[in-house]
Amino acid sequence: MSYLDLYRQVSVDIDAEREAALELLGPPAGSVRVAVAELLRNRTFKYPLSVLPMIVHAVETGTPEPAVPLAVVHELWWTSACCLDDLADGQGAFVVGDLSESEAQLAAVVCGNSLPLLVVGSRGIPEPVRGALAAEIVKCWIDATEGQLRDLHGDMGAVTREPVIAAYRGKSGAPFSMVTAMAARLAGVTSERVELWREFGNIFGILWQMFNDQEDILSGRNEDLLNGTVTYLLACVLEGADLQSTERVMELHAAARNSDHARAELTGVLLAPAVLRRYEDDIQGFRDVALGILDKLAGDAAYVPVLRDLVDRASPVMLLRAGRGTA
Repeated sequence: MSYLDLYRQVSVDIDAEREAALELLGPPAGSVRVAVAELLRNRTFKYPLSVLPMIVHAVETGTPEPAVPLAVVHELWWTSACCLDDLADGQGAFVVGDLSESEAQLAAVVCGNSLPLLVVGSRGIPEPVRGALAAEIVKCWIDATEGQLRDLHGDMGAVTREPVIAAYRGKSGAPFSMVTAMAARLAGVTSERVELWREFGNIFGILWQMFNDQEDILSGRNEDLLNGTVTYLLACVLEGADLQSTERVMELHAAARNSDHARAELTGVLLAPAVLRRYEDDIQGFRDVALGILDKLAGDAAYVPVLRDLVDRASPVMLLRAGRGTA
């Protein structure tokens, strides 16, 4: 079974839980409910990773169903974060369905903060763990905001892989570690196992961010170049480069925001074989760490392979084919 197989089995339950979550806003918040529903309706995800906390719970207990509310928390958080990220990028007028930019921003705040807290405080969550799950949501927003600010304030004069990974741990690792730790707490495991699951979520988040970075290039969207984002792949280029090469890459990175030619030239630099070999080695290293944590955790034999498969799906170096095409 893959995570996609599991999602197909439980998607109806997740949909129902999402609708129930909207009702938690209550009758006085009719406009809020409409706005958040519109936000959710217009933000679909290509990869249904909302089942991740359900898989974690199943690894610990053999049953994924009690973690359906956490799948909804995952969806709510990422819908909010993606909306806020798009607003921060500011590449043009921002409209979500029938929502104006201001309406979308307000809906995103409720969608990612207030509503997840209502979900973990609802009857679907055992009372003894509600406070701990709420604390995980608060911690996640602080860590993710720290990562996003690191991203926005990236210093091109001192780009190395280490600070980029620190940013990735925040903006992508934090939300994944939030739901893996929450699922472990819901399963009633020891604090030691909760922290192992948290670290697994962090490493998986790094892998998924690198997967997403590659898709951005392969799709031709090039949002990272348009936004001036310092990616791990860019750090692989700059770390150890001589002064002349570094200056040229920095010039291209600055120009890529507004120049098709600069984006094309910089993409060629990013896809150089030596850069991709370094990138591949590091991705393999993170994959090995994630799988090593799963080996320590062990758990239900029916569900551990689902997580191992998910790690493998997050770990390919898809850019190698594109790199060969530019050689």
